[in-house]
Amino acid sequence: MSRTPEDAAPALVTPQLLRDWRLPEPTGGKDARGSVLVVGGSTETLGAVLLAAEAALRSGAGKLQVAVPRSLAPVTSSALPEALVRGLAETDEGAVRADAAERVLDLAQQAAAVLVGPGMVDEPQTRELVERLLPELRGPLALDALGLAAVTADPSCLHHLEGRVVLTPNPTELAFGLHVEQVDDPAAAAVEMADRAQAVVALGGATSWVAAPDGRLWRDESGGAGLGVSGSGDVRAGVVAGLLARGAEPAQAAVWAAHLHGRAGERLAASVGRLGFLARELPPELPRVLSEVDL
Repeated sequence: MSRTPEDAAPALVTPQLLRDWRLPEPTGGKDARGSVLVVGGSTETLGAVLLAAEAALRSGAGKLQVAVPRSLAPVTSSALPEALVRGLAETDEGAVRADAAERVLDLAQQAAAVLVGPGMVDEPQTRELVERLLPELRGPLALDALGLAAVTADPSCLHHLEGRVVLTPNPTELAFGLHVEQVDDPAAAAVEMADRAQAVVALGGATSWVAAPDGRLWRDESGGAGLGVSGSGDVRAGVVAGLLARGAEPAQAAVWAAHLHGRAGERLAASVGRLGFLARELPPELPRVLSEVDL
């Protein structure tokens, strides 16, 4: 039976809550902070991968691998000089092909956390790719955007990962995953999906909700209208992946990411304007927000 928000009274996310739930402290160089692998993109949506990848590093991950359609590898290397970039088999339309799964698995073996989905197009190919990956992955794993398609089709596909997964849907994607027209009660919907998939659900929106499969629920009210802009969700997914790579447990990574993303938006609203700042401006704010919280 699905849990309800009444069964799991939501905790309000505050800086003090985060200070009482500190992220793992780095003990050495870049290897100690973990390697993150970001898989995604297409010839039309490379920007989503760039946003997520930078956000992962800005959140404190030590090393970055990026896997994109093969034709995009050279430009991705130029745009992300910090990353090891690998090209994947692609369709004629420039999307990642499902048979790139073996290549992705080879890369995932070297990663502390994997993010799949930013900027991916071609739902059938993406769904099949994730379906091929899941039996071999052990987590931590974050799924975003079209990376959620396999979960929409069968939430039980994640059960073997025993909660080592964070799903980062927007309200439209969550409604699609629950097979409803729209999400009327975001908290209840996040709790329901977390229970079905046995994964952490990090739902963005005016209020962010994070639901864990054990029934815990958090509410984050940081941010503002300016975060409702193209690419903002890719940044948030990248923060989740970066924190997972650092060693944060899935619920912790999702809760911290919601607040870091929201506070970065608030900082830009103060310096740029309530509306009109860009998603690409969010990642440089993340280290400052981390410093503010980690007093």
